[in-house]
Amino acid sequence: MCDHCITESVKSRMLNRRDLFRASAAIGAAGALGAVAAPEPSLAQPLAAARMNDLTHELHEHFPTFFGDQRFFIDKPTTYAKNRRNSFTWRIAEHIGTHIDAPLHFSEDGMSVGEVPVEDLICPLVIVDIRAKAAENPDAQLTPDDLRAWTSSHGPVPDGACVAMLSGWSQHVRTEKFRNADDKNVLHFPGFHVEAVRMLLEETSAKGLAVDTLSTDYGPAKEFAVHYEWLPTGRWNLECVANLEALPPKGAMLIVGAPKVMGGSGGPARVFALA
Repeated sequence: MCDHCITESVKSRMLNRRDLFRASAAIGAAGALGAVAAPEPSLAQPLAAARMNDLTHELHEHFPTFFGDQRFFIDKPTTYAKNRRNSFTWRIAEHIGTHIDAPLHFSEDGMSVGEVPVEDLICPLVIVDIRAKAAENPDAQLTPDDLRAWTSSHGPVPDGACVAMLSGWSQHVRTEKFRNADDKNVLHFPGFHVEAVRMLLEETSAKGLAVDTLSTDYGPAKEFAVHYEWLPTGRWNLECVANLEALPPKGAMLIVGAPKVMGGSGGPARVFALA
């Protein structure tokens, strides 16, 4: 991997944490003295040049689920009309909506979602576009050949990256085609091929997978081979990601707002990217 390349990419997209703290302190001190000084151009430019992209679907009670049953409920015991305040109660499954799978999801004693280090949740984003073949075949998979084509065009997968599959499937999220179940209740949507995952494990230091479908395994999968291959190694998945088509194949920085739940195997997340 090219450490220098990814270091320069990160510098060009995000503020260094130390510089961010220094800039905040300087602005605060100036305000205390009655004068507000503009940030140094060298600090302000990366943020000014970056565009924030929300990669999260809005969660609601009828959001499609892998097994087809409702897994998110909102009770409203306290409302503004009755109590002059709104305070609702949620009943929710971990793996619904745009969400993260922690290593614990498919391992006996892997990290829970609350144990995933925060530094692992900010990383370069690689987007592999398989929309053309997904349009022809809903059971399309991201294969080693797709990864080789990506690296041929864009260079090595950056250290610690999240590798995302862009299949175009998020456009179906409000329709039955998102699950795409046949008359035997077999699902049909794109996912990663297990050999592509093995290639990432053997040849890269990627830490995350992401898909715009209900699962990193493609719809007809019976054994969840991708989940079992990837998650027990201490890595994580993102599923039901939105708006990947708005981002470049390389160069964006991913930020995953994962829930910090003790013992949780995953959970809905606010996911966004700087590009």
